[in-house]
Amino acid sequence: MSSDGPDARTRAVVGVSGSPGSLAALHRAVREARRTGAELLAVLAWEPPGGELAHGRSMLTPPVSHLRRDAADRLLAVLDAAFGETGPGVPFQGLVVRGTAGRALVETADRPDDLLVIGAGPRGPLRALFPSVARYCVTHAACPVLTVPPSPLESELASLHRRISLGRTVDARELTEGGG
Repeated sequence: MSSDGPDARTRAVVGVSGSPGSLAALHRAVREARRTGAELLAVLAWEPPGGELAHGRSMLTPPVSHLRRDAADRLLAVLDAAFGETGPGVPFQGLVVRGTAGRALVETADRPDDLLVIGAGPRGPLRALFPSVARYCVTHAACPVLTVPPSPLESELASLHRRISLGRTVDARELTEGGG
């Protein structure tokens, strides 16, 4: 239990974006919250299009209130897709935090007894070209970090999507177990 006061509760903080990896992390965070009696905090981080600097300099950007509302709508859609009307079955809050994903998650999971749950992100040669939220969180978090590896189905789905986008035919037998 946290030493932040009598009403403080252990928390499972999870980053959500709607990606398959974040949905896997969300479901894992629910299992951890259920197992430990923790409260679930589902965090969706957002930034203005083009980043903070571009937003401040552009005259054509939407108001911050609209961007925040859009982020809140995305969070609700992700939670609905993950749990439907029944919810996760544990006490939870949804939080929309302005900032980069890694920083928003680390600043939210700021108690030593929090558990920060994140999707490990895609694997492969291109991962070095993109900043890693998981790497940032593992490096900067003041609490334990649980990284959830991508599902093997995620890479199969990406491969199938590439084939379709290249106009290659896909035999439905390839999609079934033992097919092909």
